[in-house]
Amino acid sequence: MHLLLLLLMLVQPAPPARAEPAILLRPARVFDGVNPRPHENWQVLVRGERIEAVGPALAAPAGARIVDLPGTTLLPGLIEGHSHLFLHPYNETSWDDQVLREPESLRTARAVAHARATLLAGFTTVRDLGTEGAGYADVGLKQAIEQGIIPGPHMLIATRALVATGSYGPKGFEPGVTVPQGAEEADGPGLIVAARRQMGKGADVVKLYGDYRWRPGEESRPTYTLGELRAVVEAAHAAGRTVAVHASTPEGMRNAILAGADTIEHGNGGTPEIFRLMRQKRVALCPTLAATDAISRYRGWKPGEPAPAAVQEKRASFAAALRERVPMCMGGDVGVYAHGDNVREMELMVDYGMRPADVLIAATSANARFFRLHGRLGSVKPGLLADLVAVEGDPTANVSALRAVRLVMKGGAVATAP
Repeated sequence: MHLLLLLLMLVQPAPPARAEPAILLRPARVFDGVNPRPHENWQVLVRGERIEAVGPALAAPAGARIVDLPGTTLLPGLIEGHSHLFLHPYNETSWDDQVLREPESLRTARAVAHARATLLAGFTTVRDLGTEGAGYADVGLKQAIEQGIIPGPHMLIATRALVATGSYGPKGFEPGVTVPQGAEEADGPGLIVAARRQMGKGADVVKLYGDYRWRPGEESRPTYTLGELRAVVEAAHAAGRTVAVHASTPEGMRNAILAGADTIEHGNGGTPEIFRLMRQKRVALCPTLAATDAISRYRGWKPGEPAPAAVQEKRASFAAALRERVPMCMGGDVGVYAHGDNVREMELMVDYGMRPADVLIAATSANARFFRLHGRLGSVKPGLLADLVAVEGDPTANVSALRAVRLVMKGGAVATAP
């Protein structure tokens, strides 16, 4: 009898899983991240961590929580394409002093605050392109966010980044003294070894400096050869990682493009020829307009004064990139300026000639595509993660509306609520 009861218990069907409670978001309009025109009177149904339905006049399931967001635009969680969570504005502390004088524990504590500020500003994902001397601390920061220990965005991390020996900084010290560097030095065959080591320790993206100043005051020049870049790009792509290359000179940019880089960071000196090559090879530009703007202001440039040469060069290169229809990433090099002020880059992209809707696409579905995240996030679409932000007004008409955040949702969990 006991054996028969045991057998009956084993074959009993499991009780049906309880459906997760749903949330129905009812904004004035939805910007889906792909169509430049927002959808008026659309709604979004979220269940668990994913978007279940999108469209007009959605029916609220039984027990659903209804969140009315009148006057707002609901859009995909924004993606910051070039961040340094372990840096803080250079007018507070110079880059050299952050690398050499600030303890890693202090820098990590700041990074925790920076991650929270980024999320609350509506940026639910960041591509963090190097700890700038803080080693592999971004690995632990990412894990703490994923485990729910601290609030913050999804992170794609580059850990230490890679530079040619002798090319990076801090500089200006007695030549015989070994000074800690803001990235890992590696060359030749050792470059692939270093890239693999960083990937093994947690890097999602391989970041290289394709050109830089060999000495303070010099012009930037290519650092890695085309052969070196090709080898590390091949190794990174074989491991399923993307490659971001810091490059501001035409020669450095050309090498990065021909090597197969996924994105080029900065591109200050890009020419029409270089930008045409980027479009042909489908290499995206992360222009970092806000970093140049911020550094120029730290050096004394004031509103109303003629723009300094660095800003003029940036405006000209960005305009040339737009004319050549270069795939455009949205990333501002935030950390040079304050985390949470990420919209500053988007405002400058509009000021320099890009349509607000195209800037929004760059910060959502385009960045998701460039970073190989488009099957998970970047659009308001059923099945994707419910990473969503609601802002007052219509950012397709005025991108500064992104500063008026009403709600942030990451993976279906509300970070801020009305």
